Amino acid sequence: MRLMVLLLVMVSAAAGAPCTAANAACTEWISVGAGRSLIYRNYPLETRNEGVRRALIMVHGAGRDADNYFRNALAAAFLAGALEDTVIIAPRLASAAGTCHDALAPGEISWNCSSWRSGGAAVSHPEVTSFDFLDEVLRKTARKDVFPNLKEIVVAGHSAGGQVLNRYEMANRVHEKLGVPVSYVVANPSSYAWPESLRPSDSAYSVQAHAPGYVPVSGPGGAAFRPFSGARDCVTYDEWPYGFKERIGYAARESDEQLKMQLVSRPTTYLLGELDVFPLGGFDGSCPAMAQGPTRLARGEAFGKFVNESLGAKHAVKVVPECGHNARCMFTAEEALPVLFPK
Repeated sequence: MRLMVLLLVMVSAAAGAPCTAANAACTEWISVGAGRSLIYRNYPLETRNEGVRRALIMVHGAGRDADNYFRNALAAAFLAGALEDTVIIAPRLASAAGTCHDALAPGEISWNCSSWRSGGAAVSHPEVTSFDFLDEVLRKTARKDVFPNLKEIVVAGHSAGGQVLNRYEMANRVHEKLGVPVSYVVANPSSYAWPESLRPSDSAYSVQAHAPGYVPVSGPGGAAFRPFSGARDCVTYDEWPYGFKERIGYAARESDEQLKMQLVSRPTTYLLGELDVFPLGGFDGSCPAMAQGPTRLARGEAFGKFVNESLGAKHAVKVVPECGHNARCMFTAEEALPVLFPK
C-alpha cells in the first residue's frame, strides 16, 4: 500500500498536478523594489509549464484573506473544468499599519491599511505602490519562457478587490506591453473612480437595485446622469479614489485623459450580485460613495451604464441571480465561469 501511494505521488508530480491547498506549499514570494509580497498559486511561476493556457489573478477583499480567495478561485476553476490548464494566483496585500494587524514575514511589505485598494504607497517601502506589486505579478505570469502557451490573463477582484480592479484597470501601464491579452472582472465594489463629475440619478439603475423598501416615484425619470446636488456639503465626492481629482500613488503618474482612454479601451466585466442591496460586508456609506448610488448593485449598474453610453466603452454588465455580497457565490456562478475562464 505504501508503495502504491508513493507511485501515485510520483506520477502526480511528474504530470505537473496543480497545488490545491491554501498553505505554504502553494505560495511563493514576489520581489517588489527592496521588499517582497506573498502570492498563493497552483503552479510555480518559475517552472516551465506548457500545459497552462490561461491565467486567473484573484485579488482579495478588505480582510486581505488571500488564502480564502485562492480557495474560491480553485473552486471556480474546478466547476469550469479549467483546473489543469489555468494558473491561478491570489496576491496577498498584507498590512500591519493603522487598524490592520497582519503578521508579516521578514522583508514582507506592509501596505497602507486603506490605500492598497487604490494604488497607494507601502508604509514599509514607500518607493513602491500596491499597483506596482500587481504589475510585477502580471509580468511574471506573462513570461513566455515559463508559460509558452498562455493565451489570456483575467484579473478579478471582489468587494475591496473590486475597488482595486476598477482603479487598476484604468491606471496600469503594463496592459499593452505583456504580449498576452488581459481582461478585468470588477465584482461588487463599494465605490468606483468616476472619470467625470456627473453622478447617477435613479434613472441610471434598476428599481431592484435600490435598498429594500424603496417605493419608486411616479412620473418621468429625467436624466440618468447630472451634476451632483450635494457637492457643497460633500466636497470630496470627486477626489481619488471616488473621482479623478487629487490623485495620489500610482495613478497620479498619468493624466486624466490617459486614465479615461485606458478605462474605455480595456476589456472589463462588472459582475454584480442581484441581492447585493444591503449595507453589509464593509459597505461604504460615506458621502462620496453614496453619491454613486444607494447600494453596490445600483453603483455597478450606474457606472457600467455611464462608461458605455457616455464614454463609448463596450464593457459587460452581468447581474448574478440570487447572489449577495459573497465572493464564493459570485465567482462560482454559471454566469461568472465563462468570464473567468474564457475558452
